[in-house]
Parts: sequence; C-alpha cells; structure tokens
Amino acid sequence: MTAPITRALDRGATFFLFVLAAAAIAVPVLHFYAPPDSPWHVPVYLVALWGKYVCYALLALSIDLIWGYCGILSLGHGAFFALGGYAMGMYLMRQIGTRGVYGNPILPDFMVFLNWKELPWFWYGFDMFWFAALMVILVPGLLALVFGWFAFRSRVTGVYLSIITQALTFALLLGFFRNNFGFGGNNGLTDFKDILGFNVQAAGTRVTLFVLSCAALAIGFIICRAVITSKFGKVLVAIRDAESRTRFLGYRVESYKLFVFVLSACMAGVAGALYVPQVGIINPSEFAPANSIEAVIWVAVGGRGTLTGAALGAVVVNYGKTYFTSGFLAPYWLFLLGALFVLVTLLLPRGIVGTWNYLVERRREQHEAVARAHDAFTVEKPAE
Repeated sequence: MTAPITRALDRGATFFLFVLAAAAIAVPVLHFYAPPDSPWHVPVYLVALWGKYVCYALLALSIDLIWGYCGILSLGHGAFFALGGYAMGMYLMRQIGTRGVYGNPILPDFMVFLNWKELPWFWYGFDMFWFAALMVILVPGLLALVFGWFAFRSRVTGVYLSIITQALTFALLLGFFRNNFGFGGNNGLTDFKDILGFNVQAAGTRVTLFVLSCAALAIGFIICRAVITSKFGKVLVAIRDAESRTRFLGYRVESYKLFVFVLSACMAGVAGALYVPQVGIINPSEFAPANSIEAVIWVAVGGRGTLTGAALGAVVVNYGKTYFTSGFLAPYWLFLLGALFVLVTLLLPRGIVGTWNYLVERRREQHEAVARAHDAFTVEKPAE
C-alpha cells in the first residue's frame, strides 16, 4: 500500500511537503513564543490570512488534477468549494444555540427573522460534527457524480463542458440568493461562535485551523501525486492528449474522467470547509462564476500540470490581490489580474513552475549531449 505513495514522492514533491511542514511548525511557534513586539511575531490576522491562502492552494490543486492531467477545464469548481463551505457553515450555525440575537436554541437567527416555524429537514444532523464533515465530502461529490455522469456520458468536452460547468455554478448562485432556499439568502451564514467547543475567534483555534489546512493540502497533494504517477494517471494523460485514440484502444474514458472529476470536487469541498471558519462567513458570492475563473488563472500562472505550480500560483496571485487591493491600485485589480493572465499565456505558457522545470530539463539535456559528444571524440590511451 505504501508503494504508490513512495513512488509519488520524488525530489520536487518531497521539497514541497517539507516547505509545507516547515510552515505548519513555524507559524504556531512564531505566534505563541515570539514576543508581540518582535519582527518575527506572527499576529492572528496573518495566521487567518495565510490559512485562507492554503485553502485556495488546495482548491487550485483540485483544478490542476482535472485540467492539467485530464484536460477537463472546469469553470464551475467554485460551486464545489462553496458547497463544502456551506456544509461547515451549517454546523457552525447550529453551534450558536441560544447565543444568537433572538436566543432560539434550534433555529438560526435568519430563520427566526424570516418567521420560519421549524428547522428544514436538510438541516437535520448538522449539529453533529461527524455528520457535517461527511456532508463536506458527500454533497460536492454527489453533485459532481451526477453532473459528470450525464456530461461525460454525452461526450461533452472542450469549451462546451466549460460553459455548462459555469452554468451550473451560476444556477446555484441564483438559488442560494433566495431567502426561501433555507441558507440565509444574500447574507449567507455568519456570526459563528464555536467549533468543536472551541471559540472560533480565539488565537489557538485560528492556529489549529491553519495547521489543519496545511495537513489537508499535504494529504491532497499526496493523493494527487499517487494518482498521476500510477497507471491510472498515465491513462488520464492519454485522455488529455488524445481522447479518441484512448477510447479506441479500449479504455472506458467516461469512467476515468468521472472518477477524477468526483475526486477533484471532494477536494474542493474540503478546501471550502476549512476556509469558512477562518474567514467567518459564507454567502452566495462564493458561487460567482468569476471566482471559478480566477481559480483557473491561479493554475495557469503557477503552471498547469505541475501540482506544485497550482499551489504556488494560488498563493502568489492571492498575495498580489491582498497587496494591490489595499492601496491606490485597488480599483484596477481586475485589470491587473487580466493583464497577468494574458502575459503569462503569451510569455510563460507553461506557468512559473512549468517554465522552471522546462529550463532545468533543457539544461540537463544539454549537459548530457555535451558529455556524449566528449565521450565520442575521446580516444582511449592504448595499453602499454
């Protein structure tokens, strides 16, 4: 059972996991043990911000798995991210109890405000963490299973698949905006108090959530590496490069695509679930098609088909978003993001990590060519 994991951890993957582990250790240590006036101290707001970046990196990883290795360009993956976030948000809302504005022990505040008389059936069980954790994976996975079964069975590919995935997330956006949908309408779910009995705003909880996010990213990365380095992964790459030829060779292309699509949706759901308690809110804006398109840009910037590049692209682009949206360039952020995508497409079509890997491989091949030429023209000294 350990063979696929061992085979998946090459030098680059090991380095990525090492950096992730170092961050998961360094942030808690610098937060709790560095003096507040020290330049090495990590304040709570940075812990939450970096935790959000890690969740975005996991979302980008899920997109790169299907786009970079199977050729499925999904412009609606934000829907799976938001569904996982709503599942966790429902659990957090049930933990508020009588501490809400209206003091109702069962109904969340928005339901009391809208004169709901009883809790909807689909809210049952979300007062238990294990049930909510199961729904975080099950709901996005089931939606991806149903959607993917119909789409891949009908052999919808390319730009047509991208359009219908975008239509899916837009339909969910319109539905969750409705007050009678049972999810808070435009305001969404917020004012969280506890998670597993711990104050969600406490510094210790924020640090723990950051470490859990890093662990989830590491597990997701290992799963993706195990998939793409296996025989299954080789078939995925074949589907990406020549789907018709792969089908002609006897592979059930639809089954391969459906499996990886569901796996990717489950990973996106976990990312959304870890994202919500760290930002303190989930609302229908997370379903916006622009969010899904932006996540695809993260993957393109970092490097499609590299995994590490997808995670790096998510962190780099979101750091730029945080930096540029707080100054005089804030009104022009979307233009900067669009220009970044265009420049990367034209100048670095392989992305940051993809270009780096290409240059390293090219340099290695040149050294090998020089070594072979030297050996070919070297005359051995005759024996005396």
